[in-house]
Amino acid sequence: MGLSRNRRSERAIDYWPGFVDALSTLLLSIMFLLCVFVLAQFFLSREITGKDDVLNRLTSQINELTQLLALEKSGKQDLEDSLANLQASLAQSEGERSRLQQLLDQGSGASAAANAQIGTLTESLDTEKQVSARAMSQIEILNQQISALRSQIAAIEQALQASEAKDQSSQAKIADLGRRLNVALAQRVQELNRYRSDFFGRLREILSDRENIRIVGDRFVFQSEVLFPSGSNELNPAGEVEMAKLATALLDLAKEIPAEINWVLRVDGHTDNVPLSGTGRYADNWELSSARATSVVKFLISRGVPANRLVAAGFGEFQPIDQADSDTARATNRRIELKLTEK
Repeated sequence: MGLSRNRRSERAIDYWPGFVDALSTLLLSIMFLLCVFVLAQFFLSREITGKDDVLNRLTSQINELTQLLALEKSGKQDLEDSLANLQASLAQSEGERSRLQQLLDQGSGASAAANAQIGTLTESLDTEKQVSARAMSQIEILNQQISALRSQIAAIEQALQASEAKDQSSQAKIADLGRRLNVALAQRVQELNRYRSDFFGRLREILSDRENIRIVGDRFVFQSEVLFPSGSNELNPAGEVEMAKLATALLDLAKEIPAEINWVLRVDGHTDNVPLSGTGRYADNWELSSARATSVVKFLISRGVPANRLVAAGFGEFQPIDQADSDTARATNRRIELKLTEK
């Protein structure tokens, strides 16, 4: 009767791995999205930084050209003022000449003096006309320079518009790349999760039906007592039997996983929180947990599992499953965990 209840409890627990697999898939997807977002932000920041440098240089050039244009306009205004003054003087001189010409007509006695004054005024008028001609020439040159500056400003504005359009296109490409990476990674995660579920299913079929071999989340857990004597990293005979079954299942699964999935089986060693005496083979729980994980990896390699598909890690007592201070909790925390994951 007790055995029957135990078997029903174990069958009831079989629903839990599916839920945990789904939760693991969701977490992996979120982590991937975060990674893609950071990658996209990195490339986008590099692209925008380059665009900002170009825009800053173009803005500086525009400012310099604007200042030069203002100076040229100021010089043009001065010349136009001088021209207006000369034209006013010219008009005044012409009026004076007309007045003298009238006096000349009125009397011959004043003719010589009038002619002299007219000659002087004529020379002055010619000089002012020459100055006016030079001013007009300078104004024409300034107009040409202003036109050239306006053309340069128009070209710079076109370059700015083209740069902004290219920047928007780059951002759109980055966003599209992020979406495609999201889809690809989601497919890879789903595919690896499917193989992980198959792997755990096979392990449940071939490994001994024992309470100290179970699935916790996305990991297959062996209690240390199944594999090792107390305080040792040497696999006992029963542990070698279980690890041989594991190697067979892993080799069968490796034939089915596509080559583009870079998978590994991670072997994690964990101990309880009872410190070692330090006088034995191992100084502390760090060394013991690492040595046990390494022993499992070396045994799997001896059974044909490729070394590049295996990873050994030791966590000492610092990743407990049960936080309680009891013998039961310490027994639960002494374990070897297997996790099928991607590099």
